[in-house]
Amino acid sequence: MPSFKYSSTGLALTEKFEGLRLTAYQDSVGVWTIGYGHTGADVKQGLTISEDQASVLLAADVAWAVTCVNKSVKSAINQNQFDALVDFTFNLGCNSLGSSTLLKMVNAGDFAGAAGQFIRWNKAGGKVLRGLTVRRQAEADLFSTPVAAATPAAAPIRAAMAPKAVAAKPKKAVPKKKAAKKSPK
Repeated sequence: MPSFKYSSTGLALTEKFEGLRLTAYQDSVGVWTIGYGHTGADVKQGLTISEDQASVLLAADVAWAVTCVNKSVKSAINQNQFDALVDFTFNLGCNSLGSSTLLKMVNAGDFAGAAGQFIRWNKAGGKVLRGLTVRRQAEADLFSTPVAAATPAAAPIRAAMAPKAVAAKPKKAVPKKKAAKKSPK
């Protein structure tokens, strides 16, 4: 399988749902969080960061999710499917992806079935959360969106089928007429 990188589309999805908070806060289950969903021993009450620091933390935080998805997925997927799986993994963890029916269906090539699995992961602390429901639906929608990409063999065929450009004939220079002088009134 090719090794994917997280695209700007995927990153925008993560940024949208994580939201940017420059001061540490406790998430819905009480975990101290900052930036775009960054958690860890370095995040404590009263911590503040800049937007640039939040972007650096997000890039580092997303890296493990990218690695997890690249290692876990055994079937051929497209960039949108990869991005949806990375956002899912970033939010829920590699263990959740690894033990999920979602991953089993992806690896079996049952993409329609896999898309329906995202919504099952809309709970935190045992309670359905509207924000997670919306996020899972967005992931499922991205997962189900085809990637419009030309195959390498198709490009030359299209070029060969395109109408040939016809060189325009140069126009003959036409002498300009001198403007008649107006007489003052």
